[in-house]
Amino acid sequence: MKLKFSHAKKLFFVLIFGIIALIAYQINFSSLLGVENQSFTLFQFFGPIAGAFLGPLFGAASVLTAELINFLVIGKAFSVINLFRLAPMLLAAYYFGRKDSKLVALVPIACMILFVLHPVGGEAWYYSLYWVIPLVATFFPKKLFLKSLGTTFTAHAVGSTLFLYTIPTSALLWQGLIPVVAFERILFALGITASYIGMNTVLARVEHLFPNKVLEVNQKYILSKKLFGLGA
Repeated sequence: MKLKFSHAKKLFFVLIFGIIALIAYQINFSSLLGVENQSFTLFQFFGPIAGAFLGPLFGAASVLTAELINFLVIGKAFSVINLFRLAPMLLAAYYFGRKDSKLVALVPIACMILFVLHPVGGEAWYYSLYWVIPLVATFFPKKLFLKSLGTTFTAHAVGSTLFLYTIPTSALLWQGLIPVVAFERILFALGITASYIGMNTVLARVEHLFPNKVLEVNQKYILSKKLFGLGA
């Protein structure tokens, strides 16, 4: 059975996004506190936006493609824990790609419950209040920065919960991370916003080359004077 033209094109863009995301994966941004030899990369800025252009499922597929290839490139072992660590960015791409569905709100809610139920997490329960942010952001799906903030905090919720359950920590560690997380996630949200506007602008310039509408390009966020209220 042959793929429909639009599906075939989406698979092509999954590959393209996967390659670009893989490059971003290799550029470190900041060290991951509490874990040696692990860092956040520019992938955190770029990866989630695939969901907006390809749709939640194809966007998550492009992120998964990049993560699996990265596994092969760096020779990371395929273990259950390492595979679970792919989840934060997959869910971030899904969150960023959703329209008005509140289904994604279940992810931070589940993370908050799991965090508080853990003995260490229960001592630092207030840390999980950060994950109210992606819940609130679901009520403002057309606000790009809020969506970006909700996206990065969704990834944060999943990543922190996995971290809590797989690596020995203390309540003091989570307490110390609170101000760091605020600064870090605002930067990530700004990066996601900028990446989306940049990619949206590029794709808007080339979408006429494709006879079928394959990507979700938002005319509202094309880089121009109009975007910043400086002209018509």
